[in-house]
Amino acid sequence: MLAMKAKRATEGLGKLVKIPIETALYPGPNFLEGILGLPQKTKGIVLFAHGSGSSRLSPRNNFVAGVLREAGIGTLLFDLLTEEEDLDYSNRFDIDLLAERLLLATKLVENQPETRGLQIGYFGASTGAAAALQAAVEIPSIFAIVSRGGRPDLVMPYLPKVKSPTLLVVGEYDEVVIELNQRAYEELKTEKELAIVPRATHLFEEPGALEEVASLATDWFLRHLKAKAAVR
Repeated sequence: MLAMKAKRATEGLGKLVKIPIETALYPGPNFLEGILGLPQKTKGIVLFAHGSGSSRLSPRNNFVAGVLREAGIGTLLFDLLTEEEDLDYSNRFDIDLLAERLLLATKLVENQPETRGLQIGYFGASTGAAAALQAAVEIPSIFAIVSRGGRPDLVMPYLPKVKSPTLLVVGEYDEVVIELNQRAYEELKTEKELAIVPRATHLFEEPGALEEVASLATDWFLRHLKAKAAVR
């Protein structure tokens, strides 16, 4: 039901894009599907790295993406795994694979005429946050990262190398993840903040919790992404 609502919510909010990939496990051609939304006078673009078992239809990430677009920030929500790959549960926790897919999507954004020249940010949730931090080490042109209920602890060796300003957002009642984020926070050597959303659990389902996440993320990206002229 949530997936159907999310699918309806994304209709008309952007265009479908396909990101070609190579995989030895499944015969091609293979690609990842995404939804690219660009408001007028776009102030940078944010790529969403979803958590385990989630996709471009994630209701929570689509909500945050909608708030970002209202603030003038472009968004790309895409599947990190194909349908076949997602059937293998271990792929959802393969951070190397997820980071590789995020890098492919980043290169697409960097080379498309309508997005070329836009400063790029990452929004990661759960394991997607780990993938975002790892990918940002590979691409120095990532200007900001926001982690929602993320698992940055899964990429501890990468954290001291992250140069992108990073905001970690965790729910007050998500005690285990708070502890993991606190450990990761200490390893980050870049500009950083750890924000605790009051009375929120891991999925930020409580009234007003996801709105607070979206507000924090919007402020962070507006602070660090500056509009640059893209070829339109």
